Amino acid sequence: MKKVLTALAALMIGAFAASYAKLPPPPAKSDADKKAEADKAATGKAKDAADLAKAQDKAVANYKKNAASTAHKK
Repeated sequence: MKKVLTALAALMIGAFAASYAKLPPPPAKSDADKKAEADKAATGKAKDAADLAKAQDKAVANYKKNAASTAHKK
């Protein structure tokens, strides 16, 4: 029983030490990688802007439709 507890304690200490191990730094990005990442971000921003404009147009159309239908009720 004492051997099992000793082995378990050693395993826990090893796991604790491994969790604090220092990882090597990531490799430096090349210019092509940086450019591809920037292009991807720009494409995403353009898509978001287009989606926002579409949603705004839809909201305005919905407002105009509902405003026209409620104007008769007053």
